[in-house]
Amino acid sequence: MSKQELDPQKLARARNAFASVPYATFLGLQLGEVCEGEVSIHLDVREELRQNQGVVHGGAIASLIDTASAFAVLTQIDLQERVTTTDLTIHYLRPVNTGRMTALARIIRGGRRLFVLSVEVHNDENTLIASAVTTYIKIEQNLQKP
Repeated sequence: MSKQELDPQKLARARNAFASVPYATFLGLQLGEVCEGEVSIHLDVREELRQNQGVVHGGAIASLIDTASAFAVLTQIDLQERVTTTDLTIHYLRPVNTGRMTALARIIRGGRRLFVLSVEVHNDENTLIASAVTTYIKIEQNLQKP
């Protein structure tokens, strides 16, 4: 996929939205590159993210994937539109216990209501540690918060 420059309003929206997500702050997620239909997000491994076997908890990786996906979709929808996850399938390929993880989410099909994305998570040595496919749906206007 060739990277296309994002509309400045959508880029500002993505940055502002990311900065206002308490869960992303809590996890320590860091917004990376934001392009049309493609977003990268980083997460540094910390003790708090490890499970009792010493590797990063799958839930932290799932959150990294889901957040990158949501922001990739954000680059494709109108400023007043909202979306939510409808499914998420993750394949955990290698354990991670140190360094930085980067999730790269790409829209592989965007329709009027549904978006299908492919996500890869690499460690700081560029080794693939997880892959995912996820789907998002636009939320009906009457179901959104005012």
